[in-house]
Amino acid sequence: MKILVINTGSSSLKYQLIDMQNESVLAKGLCERIGIDNSFLKHTKTGMDPVIIEKDLKDHKVAIKEVINALINNKYGVIKDMSEIGAVGHRVVHGGEKFHDSVVINDDVTKAIRECIDLAPLHNPPNIIGIEACKQVMPNTPMVAVFDTAFHQTMPKHAYMYALPYEYYEKYGIRKYGFHGTSHKYVAQKAADMLERPIEELRIITCHLGNGSSICAVKNGKSVDTSMGFTPLDGVPMGTRSGTIDPAIIKYLMDRENITIKEVDDCLNKKSGVLGISGVSSDFRDIHDAIDEGNKRAELALEVFCYGVKKFIGQYAAVMGGVDAIVFTAGVGENNAIAREKIMEGLEYLGAKIDPEKNNVRGQQKDISADGAKVRTLVIPTNEELAIARETLKLLK
Repeated sequence: MKILVINTGSSSLKYQLIDMQNESVLAKGLCERIGIDNSFLKHTKTGMDPVIIEKDLKDHKVAIKEVINALINNKYGVIKDMSEIGAVGHRVVHGGEKFHDSVVINDDVTKAIRECIDLAPLHNPPNIIGIEACKQVMPNTPMVAVFDTAFHQTMPKHAYMYALPYEYYEKYGIRKYGFHGTSHKYVAQKAADMLERPIEELRIITCHLGNGSSICAVKNGKSVDTSMGFTPLDGVPMGTRSGTIDPAIIKYLMDRENITIKEVDDCLNKKSGVLGISGVSSDFRDIHDAIDEGNKRAELALEVFCYGVKKFIGQYAAVMGGVDAIVFTAGVGENNAIAREKIMEGLEYLGAKIDPEKNNVRGQQKDISADGAKVRTLVIPTNEELAIARETLKLLK
């Protein structure tokens, strides 16, 4: 069976067409800078050089259409038409308390995902767009939703509860859910494989760092805590999201700026984070370019981001009673050596130290630990698409 995996992020869209008979990737690609200037699609047919397709990807719907066009293209496509695809696996960020596992998509499921938009305003809408666009092209092809929240269902109650009146949890399900679960689970297992130890014996801190970022404490193969919370807004500062702030700031801004709660929410989700501090961009490559030009606000934005990640690493080492491995993954985690170096500075007390020469790596699986370091620091490219394809095949069988 050939499975198309669609993974829509807040400003990106990754896809892979995978032949599940041998888990070989027939084609893959990435739409970058969706909704940002200079957007493009990088499409790669296995065995061929990548093709860069420069397009104005104004939203995710346009990006999905370009992906489909690339897959059926006469020169660099891999299928004649979409009927060759046996199933589509969709990454869906938030399932609330409605979904604890992956599920075959039908109208009721789509409706339930739509009802969770308030919990993930940047992600569930593009997830739904991906689902609906694929259904239009392949109305008879089964589709599966794989939820980011599923891996974190093993968190103990004291980790996911907020110190609010308990009735709000009972009435509305207000609690920490956590996200990027598919990625955290995948790289944690990869880390165990690299260490040649059973994951059931390990304490791993996985750092999924990209336009959206989250940290996860994985103890004995299970998520015991994670930085994102009720929504993907919580945790470390991100591309456009504020991360954790004093909740009293919300009312203060409403009073001082004479703005509505919706406008504050829009500010926290779309105008804050690295973009808000730097005033330059939510893309870390643009941030580094600005730093090279002497932009102090861009430099501050990077420092705030790295400091936020460092704090969570310390918290989760405490939660698990130590740590055996720290894993960097996703766009920034895999490719940004400067950020990794800044994050790891001062963590020698944990037994973690990186080798600057080994750290000079982009997008490759590698142990970047300094010789003699008790805690291993690993760069592991995530493969949420393969994990989603496996889940899709398993569920359909």
